[in-house]
Amino acid sequence: MSERGAAGPGPAAIQVSRIMRPDDANFAGNVHGGIILKMIEEAGAIISTRHCNSQDGEPCVAALARVERTDFLSPVCIGEVANVSAEITYTSRHSVEVQVNVMSENILTGAKKVTNKATLWYVPLSLKNVNKVVEVPPIQYARKEQEEEGKKRYEEQKLDRLETKQRNGDVIFPIINPDRQTKEPHTVGYSQSSLIHLVGPSDCTLLGFVHGGVTMKLMDEVAGIVAARHCKTNIVTASVDAINFHEKIKKGSVITISGRMTFTSNKSMEIEVFVDADPFVDEARERYRAVSAFFTYVSLSKEGKPLPVPQLLTETEDEKRRFEEGKGRYLQTKAKRQAQLQQAALQ
Repeated sequence: MSERGAAGPGPAAIQVSRIMRPDDANFAGNVHGGIILKMIEEAGAIISTRHCNSQDGEPCVAALARVERTDFLSPVCIGEVANVSAEITYTSRHSVEVQVNVMSENILTGAKKVTNKATLWYVPLSLKNVNKVVEVPPIQYARKEQEEEGKKRYEEQKLDRLETKQRNGDVIFPIINPDRQTKEPHTVGYSQSSLIHLVGPSDCTLLGFVHGGVTMKLMDEVAGIVAARHCKTNIVTASVDAINFHEKIKKGSVITISGRMTFTSNKSMEIEVFVDADPFVDEARERYRAVSAFFTYVSLSKEGKPLPVPQLLTETEDEKRRFEEGKGRYLQTKAKRQAQLQQAALQ
């Protein structure tokens, strides 16, 4: 992996590059969405931590607080180079907004294409006191409008984080080696899956807490298992709704990543993923909800063409309610995308 940074004062833009290996991809040669999410987070962590330590003050490490909705515009394949560029676009007193673009490059032909665009929010935590959020050095804006637009985005994500935390009390019981023969295919219970992971030193930052990118990679793996069990075809990540990191996960914790199907359209599947942490090294604390998000997957043929998705069979009232909520999110996203296309056509 290589990393490049621009010289000069202020928050330099950086680029992180890595060639995609066979162990980064699924059996069809498409790189897992979790690998790309992990690279995006690493680039964001580098530039935000570097900026937060650019002036005299308390040494700190930037911790991921939120990732806005991220669309996977095009798959990355084995042998291609993923070029991840990151730039700081807004700072508040205690947070940093980082815009990240991912471009895949075929190093044999030189062909390039944009595969992802993402917005991440970080908060700087003191190296001396992990519970202390230090102040962020302000950046210089080329235009006053840039600062005003950034402040608007900051207030919107702050409100959404609060709403998400308020509705985040739902529970998914871990499903380990279930008897799927007793469950009907295409039901929520048939594809529901869980993964249990012991947090080790290689998963963590200098502060001893899990990298956000590691968590997102595990979440994508579980969501992918749910999607594959539902349709039994090659599946790829199409998008991830906003990922909210509610609480830090400490080294030595055991985390349970659980996913369940919530909604299907004709050609897409929405999977809800929760991450719960058991802090074994701190026995006084009970299990807690650390992260939550919705992943959207699509089913592909051997030729890489979209396939119809088997419709989800809902059995309980809760499953029917979640299906309708997912349908609302799907229609809202679809309407927003159509409005963007119409606006682009007029320009």
